[in-house]
Amino acid sequence: MMRKKRRSLSVILNIYSVLSIEAKKSRSTGRQPKATAPEETNESVFNVFLREAGVTLKQGGTSNEIGVDQVVFQKRIQQQLRKSPRFPGIVQDFITGLESHSEDPERFRNCLLPCVPQLSDGDARYANVHCTKCTPTQILNPLFSLMQTPIINTLLEKLPEFMFDGAGDGGLSIPRIIINQLKWLDRVVDSKELAAKLMELVSVAPVEVQRDIITSLPEILEDSQHNDIARELNTLLQTNTQLTVPILDALSSLNLSSSLLTEVREAVMATLAAVQLEDLPVVVKFILHSVSASDAYEVVNNLRKKLELEQCVLPPVLQASQSRMKNKAAAVRSAPAAGSSQDSVTLILDGIKSAVRFQKTISEAWLKVIDLLVLLILHSTNANQSRRGAERIMKVKVRTGMIQEALLQKTFRDYSQVMRGYFSSILALAQSLLRSPDPCVVPFGGHMYRLSFTVFDSYCQQEVVGSLVTHVCSGVCVEVDMALELLCGLVTEKPSEMALYAVFVKGILDYMDNLTPQQIRRLFHLLSRLAFGPQQQASHIQDDMHIVIRKQLSSTAPKYKRIGIIGGVMIIGSMGALRYAHACVFGLVQVTALLELVRSSSESSPEAAALYYDELVCLKQTFENIAKSVLDDFQNDFVVDLGPEITGSFPFPARVMYNLDEEESQGGIAINLLPLEILDLFSCCILCRRVSPLCLSPFFRLLRLCEEKQHHGDLEEIDALLGCPLILTEMDVVEKIDSLSKAEKEFFCTLLFHTINWFREVINAFCRQKETEMKMKVMTRLQNITYLQTLLEKALAGTPGYVPPVANFDGESTEGVMLSTTAPKRKAPGKSSSDSSSLLDETTEADETQQQPEKEKEKEIRQGVSLVSYRPFFRELDMEVLSVLQCGLLSCSLLDSELNTKVQEEVLLGSAELVFLLEDMLRKLEFSLTAGPAKRAPFLKGRTDKSVGFSHLQQRSPKDIASCCVQLLPALCSHLENCHNHFQTLLSENNGVVDGPATDVQEHQLMSSSYQLLLQVLNTTFSWSGFSLPGQRSLLKKALGVLAERLKEGRSELTLEQLVKHSVEYLLNFRSTMPNLSTALCLSQLLSTVSEKGGNPATYREQTASLVKGFLCQAWVTANGERERGNKFNEALHTLLRCVCIIYLEHVDDVLKAVEEIAGEGVPELINASKDESSTSWPTLNRQTFLVFYKVMMAELEKAVRRIPAGKISDDTEAQSEKLLTWNLAVRDFHILVNLVKVFDSRPVLNVCLKYGRLFLESFLKLGMPLLDYSFKRHKEDVQNLLKTFQLSTRQLHHMCGHSKLHQDTSLTNHVPALKKSLELFVYRVKATLTLNNCQEAFWMGNLKNRNLKGEEILSQRSQGSDDDEDEEEQHDHTDDSE
Repeated sequence: MMRKKRRSLSVILNIYSVLSIEAKKSRSTGRQPKATAPEETNESVFNVFLREAGVTLKQGGTSNEIGVDQVVFQKRIQQQLRKSPRFPGIVQDFITGLESHSEDPERFRNCLLPCVPQLSDGDARYANVHCTKCTPTQILNPLFSLMQTPIINTLLEKLPEFMFDGAGDGGLSIPRIIINQLKWLDRVVDSKELAAKLMELVSVAPVEVQRDIITSLPEILEDSQHNDIARELNTLLQTNTQLTVPILDALSSLNLSSSLLTEVREAVMATLAAVQLEDLPVVVKFILHSVSASDAYEVVNNLRKKLELEQCVLPPVLQASQSRMKNKAAAVRSAPAAGSSQDSVTLILDGIKSAVRFQKTISEAWLKVIDLLVLLILHSTNANQSRRGAERIMKVKVRTGMIQEALLQKTFRDYSQVMRGYFSSILALAQSLLRSPDPCVVPFGGHMYRLSFTVFDSYCQQEVVGSLVTHVCSGVCVEVDMALELLCGLVTEKPSEMALYAVFVKGILDYMDNLTPQQIRRLFHLLSRLAFGPQQQASHIQDDMHIVIRKQLSSTAPKYKRIGIIGGVMIIGSMGALRYAHACVFGLVQVTALLELVRSSSESSPEAAALYYDELVCLKQTFENIAKSVLDDFQNDFVVDLGPEITGSFPFPARVMYNLDEEESQGGIAINLLPLEILDLFSCCILCRRVSPLCLSPFFRLLRLCEEKQHHGDLEEIDALLGCPLILTEMDVVEKIDSLSKAEKEFFCTLLFHTINWFREVINAFCRQKETEMKMKVMTRLQNITYLQTLLEKALAGTPGYVPPVANFDGESTEGVMLSTTAPKRKAPGKSSSDSSSLLDETTEADETQQQPEKEKEKEIRQGVSLVSYRPFFRELDMEVLSVLQCGLLSCSLLDSELNTKVQEEVLLGSAELVFLLEDMLRKLEFSLTAGPAKRAPFLKGRTDKSVGFSHLQQRSPKDIASCCVQLLPALCSHLENCHNHFQTLLSENNGVVDGPATDVQEHQLMSSSYQLLLQVLNTTFSWSGFSLPGQRSLLKKALGVLAERLKEGRSELTLEQLVKHSVEYLLNFRSTMPNLSTALCLSQLLSTVSEKGGNPATYREQTASLVKGFLCQAWVTANGERERGNKFNEALHTLLRCVCIIYLEHVDDVLKAVEEIAGEGVPELINASKDESSTSWPTLNRQTFLVFYKVMMAELEKAVRRIPAGKISDDTEAQSEKLLTWNLAVRDFHILVNLVKVFDSRPVLNVCLKYGRLFLESFLKLGMPLLDYSFKRHKEDVQNLLKTFQLSTRQLHHMCGHSKLHQDTSLTNHVPALKKSLELFVYRVKATLTLNNCQEAFWMGNLKNRNLKGEEILSQRSQGSDDDEDEEEQHDHTDDSE
């Protein structure tokens, strides 16, 4: 059986192994072994001993042979040396023989190479000797110190002879073999001398030999020499960058001290910019693997700056190096340098990934100093914590603007190959961002998807499309919108590539039930571009789309018919646009056929027909066969000639109303609304075409589009419709609404809705006309709308259960809409209004403590209902209508009894019309510019479509809407100044009060509403998150410039900080004329918003704090002279008070002082005042608003203490004193607030105290008690006083727990278990503090009795004291003994 192979040794290795063993024995026995000297011949001792031991030295290029096993050979040499009488002197003879033998280069090379087995002379036992390649360096075994140094010197002296020869036959390098001789040393006799000789060789050797020597140093030298050799290598690294890789490899294997390692790492970091690109991965790997936990963050931060990973580019020196590589590559026809660069970056990232995966400190450091590429590395690791951390950091960096779209594009463009390796992480991060509830990060996820599709291969493209389709089917509105927008963009940008995945996109057709109308439009636009594109790559889905459209159109369910109409019209629009763009004549037949199909399927239902007209308008294009007949059909269906009388049977007397062309009253035209309403009411034909008032406004909108397209925006052909009257009835019917039947009431309400919607559509059409006469008529129609809305409110109040006619036909207008048929009810505390612009529409809510006679309440209800919930039943106003705001403000004193202005030369806007337009503008801005968090629809719960009534607005981007608002800013500022001047005049006329005898209450309310709405519009505009994007900076400066110029015109170009400063100064001028607290709140919010747009917001904190405090210290009364109260007042007060505390967050002491000022001064004044009076210093603080003050003070106090730094043992005396003082103030404030429940013991107050009392106690245990541990001995009295004060508060909390159990109030008892647990922890935590400071005797515990809020013992629980007891502590003054 074959023996296990053993490595064959070279001649030198075998001989010295024996010599070293023999020397060891000689030294241990102290005697020389007995041996016979070799016979005196011409052969050297070296040759004789080797031949007798079994090795035959060959001449020429033949390898030396070994005839015995190497163990036998070593044993024979050992015996020969031991038996020699000249030992150890014979060793020198042996070495001399070795030197003589090595003088011939061929023989020297043979001695360095492994021996081969000797198979001659027929000796069968040699045939089993299997020798493989070996390392001959074991000849230098350190056991024999006398031989090691001479042999090393011999080898190193021979090395320069072969230094420049290069690799010989078979690729053998003699210098490399010589260096390898030294690697197997167990111990070096003179390590210092060897290191010096090796470094001398490095200084003169070529690069290849230098690399061999340097990489072998860790295996040759002993640990004692590592630090010295590291310093020399560090010096060499500074001068020769070609040796970067071998030096770093050697340094990585050396055992260095921490200080030296830091020094070497800093030196390596300093040379980073000069390192060649291909060596950079090794440098990065060395730096990261030489990091300790203490300096990980600093090292990673410096590495990040040197590599410039945040810009994904290399330093200039490396770019130059890369250029040289490209030139060299071009010369030798090698691989492109760009690919080499990508490979180098990949290796760099692999090195970072390895460090992140196996070194926790590196991972944590990169999370603090993050870059885009490193984020991908962190996410690609298998650890869930790294994935979640990477997603969290990505969102934070995107939100703060540190990672922007430009950086992402540059990364994908320059390092596509590198990014491809992290595609799975890119896809996961994009999914996470797109699903984020934060609207600021959603677009960045879309950019990642788009770039992944455009840069990567087909596999990645398919994954991107599949992921986007999944987003569309998710049901989350923001997610669906972004995914559809991305798919549409990809179809436009990469149509041929997207055509390959049309089948995936077509699958969305199965999930249209969850899509909004606007999303359905986008979906069919997307599919149409794919199916009917110029190249017809995805024409295979055309039939499927036609089948879906026909199926939906033939459905009897209104929902699916709407989908069919929307989809069919979008396909028609896409086919028409492509036909015109590419002159595709063959598509004309298809377009005409599909258009006729949609028209015929919708004409039987008025709602479907109206939707068909609206959708055609959304296309922004006209078709010849439609445009020719629209005008004639409209005249035939809705317009009649005026005659001397109106014939027909009507439930109310027919009258021609709202005629603006009185001189053309005879022979003119009128809108035949009342007869059409009667006809539609009694129509029983289902299959035939019906002329319904529902189609009046949509059909007119289509007519207007056709006229604009045909006459390039001129509406002269139909301008008579602006001033023409309507056939209605007398409006005094509303006064006797109670005497009408239910059908008559509903008929009258429907007539009012149709009339208002007609006027709204007429204003949409003619608001952009430049003629003064047309502007006057538009203004009159606005007055008609505001007047009719007041009538409608009264009519709806007497018509309970009425459902208005549909006005927006692309959605379920009544789905999820709560129709208000009575006056608004009082909302539950803490519930905010669903629409902040409803302040005017809702009637003033009385506080529940305010008593009113029943007749007065009934009269108030009869005055009308709120139209807030009826907004989906009104036609949408276009953004262009807001241009009417550029007209001046008209005072009510200039209007006659018929609401017509006496000043005809100038078009002026009335206050009621101003309120109407501002409310609509605010709703539009809140819908478009205020991005709310994405929410998934609840399971099995109807979803309210908040986009109803904003179909046209959704066609425009937020940027366009913000630009329109900036253009209107001068007009808005003019109206704001007019409101300010109005109230300033009112105050001066009434000697500083707003409730003077000459005050017009209605006008006061309208002007107050205008004032508040203007501030809300400005705040919503400046709150747009898009202003933070780099591309919108100019738009922001333009908006701020409008405000700054109102303060002083003719300013030169200002910086953003200067614009903010002047804008704040301009807005502060309005503080003296705030009519109510809600308006004051809007001004405070606007100031806060503007101050954050540039510079340091902290510079404006003092101004805003003074302003808000002045509002809180002001007595607010209505125009009637009554004190302001009610839910809206309390909500505004809650927000305003919260704003006060938020302003002080930068300085914790200010928050505590603000709380103490209110609780210590204002509340005692309230307690001493009568029942209906308020605090003297804080007039907004009364018994009705106390809960608001109390809740905010407790919440902000708890937040303030959470920001107090925890005590550390390393804190000096000054730091401890400062923190202790802060906690003293906080505990004192807490004590005051907790004891207020003895006076204000209502359930809401107790609930707030229990909730925030526990949170305060937990913060004190976590942050305050460690401070007391370390500061007890230095500040014993202060700590004792603090604990005694806090003990009183905890005892009161315990009494509140007993009170809650006694009254069995579940809303209170829910807080008790957690609070009792914290109270118990506090007791034992104080005991631990005293024990730590050797004051155990100052602590004792006893049973605390259960008491009520007044401190009386609860008798029913006396026997259960041990179960419900709370241990309390008392500190005595005998702590001196323990010091």
